[in-house]
Amino acid sequence: MKTSWWPKLTALSLALCAGLAHADERESLEALRQTTLGLINALVEKGVISRDAADAMVKQAQAKHASPAQAAATTTAPTAEAKPVQRIPYVSDAMKAQIRNEVKEEVLTQARAERWGVPNASAAWTDRIKVDGDFRFRYQSDHAGSKNTPAYNYLASEDLNDGTIRAADFASYLSGNSGVATGSTTDNRNRERIRLRLGITAKVADEVGVGVRLATGSTADRVSTNQTLGQSFNKYPLLVDRAFVRLTPVDGVDVLAGRFPNPWFSTDMVWSENLNFEGLATTARWEEPEASFVPFATVGAFPLREESPPTRGGRWLYGAQAGASWVPAERTRLKFGVAYYQYKNLAGRQDQDYSLSGSTFSPGATYGQYEYGAGLRQKGNTLFETNPASPSNLAPVWGLAYQFKPLVLTASAEFTHFSPYSLLLSAEFVKNTGFDKADFQRRSGLNLDPGGKDKGYQLKAAFGAAEVREPGQWQGVVSYRYLGSDAVLDAFNDSDLGLGGTNVQGYTIGFTYGLFRNTSLGMRYLSSRTIDSPINDQFEPNAQYRVNSLQVDLNVRF
Repeated sequence: MKTSWWPKLTALSLALCAGLAHADERESLEALRQTTLGLINALVEKGVISRDAADAMVKQAQAKHASPAQAAATTTAPTAEAKPVQRIPYVSDAMKAQIRNEVKEEVLTQARAERWGVPNASAAWTDRIKVDGDFRFRYQSDHAGSKNTPAYNYLASEDLNDGTIRAADFASYLSGNSGVATGSTTDNRNRERIRLRLGITAKVADEVGVGVRLATGSTADRVSTNQTLGQSFNKYPLLVDRAFVRLTPVDGVDVLAGRFPNPWFSTDMVWSENLNFEGLATTARWEEPEASFVPFATVGAFPLREESPPTRGGRWLYGAQAGASWVPAERTRLKFGVAYYQYKNLAGRQDQDYSLSGSTFSPGATYGQYEYGAGLRQKGNTLFETNPASPSNLAPVWGLAYQFKPLVLTASAEFTHFSPYSLLLSAEFVKNTGFDKADFQRRSGLNLDPGGKDKGYQLKAAFGAAEVREPGQWQGVVSYRYLGSDAVLDAFNDSDLGLGGTNVQGYTIGFTYGLFRNTSLGMRYLSSRTIDSPINDQFEPNAQYRVNSLQVDLNVRF
């Protein structure tokens, strides 16, 4: 075996053999000899070299010493006039210590790298498997505006101008119109929440990788992994948050299949940072060595509901994005992208698959297939009753008033001229190209204007550490969002500002400080209010909903 420490070990052995003849240094050289032999024995015990190789090493060092020493240090046979003369190479204490320390350090480095003494361990295994995660403890306080329209005033469907609304859960739509809303507009709320995420990624081959992540949360909330405390010490579910395979058939091309992280360059105005996508996505990057301009493109197809003919049609989300990252100067990084998304079979339609016989209501096999259900929506999108002719004591089935085909422009910039601090800027603009009132009237059978807005934008600035990882690092953030009711689907965007959804405008101020390595304390204040009436623009145009939230987070990464 050839290693970098072999020549030094040989040199040390030579020094040992040569020094054995020096009477004044016998004690120190004996210690040096024992140290060297100990290192050689350790290599044998770890399986690095065999016992035969170790013995040969010692003999070789002794032989290399003896041959030149006899030639240089011994004269011809002694005579009466001359005594034998022996010349001993001198090795200083400093050189002996240097050789000993270098050999020791390099052996220990190799031991750590090859994980000597760890059963079944190999560097290849640790390179292929990666485990990471994070834990967050959050205190959250939500304060409703004092002038919010009470939920009990959100009256039954027949009073809401043919049943259009933007916050169905604030309305009294329980069975029989009991007057009890399923959501509150006036109650404050204080709670403690935790979030735990644990991920494993494995490199199967150079072209294949697999990822799995578990997380707290619930199966009914796809945009949050928070678990609220106060469940009488009950246990919490840990769900499969991600499960995917990543293929890299050629350099610069990644194919994701399964349930995987957000493949789009975006902000949380359109896609929540906690949202994972299900389906198939492909990203290609055209990157040349030392290139400052790198174009990219992403396409994807994601099933939202499986098709079960003839009772239910399938629902899909399709998307495509093109953009580039650019480094125009040494301390400036830019990135921009344009994306187009389209939802298939998600818009509501008038549902006539039922029959009435007196007060008896009989739904057909396809009844309810156009519903935008409570388990999917947050709030903000304009909805209408898909079953307006059903009995008044029957809860309405809500459908989306508009189709969703959002066009999204996203840009970000990072400036590191203020080292060790960075200035991070981002901006995003969205317009729903499927916002068509005439199309709504054709699908719903209603001759009315449901109102709403089809545009939105967000601006964000952060200053400090690009990422708070070390103690003493910090970052301050401020952002502003204006998001019209029907600019994006409210099911998948941020769940914090305004407690989630669209039809919201407001700002966020935050600060994060590093306490220890990978441990930080953060605080955010979020203030928001609705843009349009959360009921509708005809029945109660002045209705409003405001909420201010305070979040204090202790984050730990591992």
